[in-house]
Amino acid sequence: MDATQQGYFDANRRNWDERAALHASDGTGFYDIPAFLAGRDDLMAIEAGEVGEVRGLRVAHLQCHFGLDTLRLARRGAEVTGLDFSPVAIAKARELAAEAGLAARFVEGNVYDAPDLMGEAAFDHVYVTWGALNWLPDIAGWARAVARLLAPGGRLYLLESHPTILAFESVEGVIRPWFDFATAAGTPIVQDIATTYTGSTRQLASTRTYEWIHPLSAILGNLMAAGLALDWFHEHERLPYRLFANMEPAAEVGLYKLPEGHPRLPLSFSLQASRR
Repeated sequence: MDATQQGYFDANRRNWDERAALHASDGTGFYDIPAFLAGRDDLMAIEAGEVGEVRGLRVAHLQCHFGLDTLRLARRGAEVTGLDFSPVAIAKARELAAEAGLAARFVEGNVYDAPDLMGEAAFDHVYVTWGALNWLPDIAGWARAVARLLAPGGRLYLLESHPTILAFESVEGVIRPWFDFATAAGTPIVQDIATTYTGSTRQLASTRTYEWIHPLSAILGNLMAAGLALDWFHEHERLPYRLFANMEPAAEVGLYKLPEGHPRLPLSFSLQASRR
């Protein structure tokens, strides 16, 4: 990683350090941590229906934030290791694991260094969901890291916001194309947003972030180039957050959709790919 990209990562990490502290406090109930501690281990509807049986599997959860889904996988019987670049997030994850009485390992570090930090060819399953790829400038490097983590025959589960919809913005109440469909590594999307997505009104001090849109061709092509074979691919019309103000709650708890009558657009996608 060159100095410019390191600067992007440092800025994003400062932002996520603040978010991690705020999210782990769960002041708005967005994450419903008390329900989790009381024994509820449900993943959201899409991943719950797709991820399959993880009991007894060695699972790497990349960009795990403060570990809530990592611990849900642990509660389902996985031998799970979570990785995140935010030291605040990792500290909160370890605290949550201790409070929940669940065994999970948490590692601080850059996702590109995951095989060196977590163990090469050490995992049966790599798990990546919701808001991970947009923080990465080099999707080819990410795909190579995933492939190195997986033991032969191991599989990746990826569930993400659809890159098509990420190119849109709501402008004067109209959802319209706004960004290029692919973001060059050296010219990220720069944003300054003072609040987080949980509904909290608390202002962040580190507001500057850098993001990238990676088209499906880049994601799929680089996974295949890294030695993974695509098992299946799905597109969905729900997200776990309101990307646009006019989005409405979907039938599944915690998910949102475009309003009735709006042209249908893909909001998220999921895939499973296996290491040959």
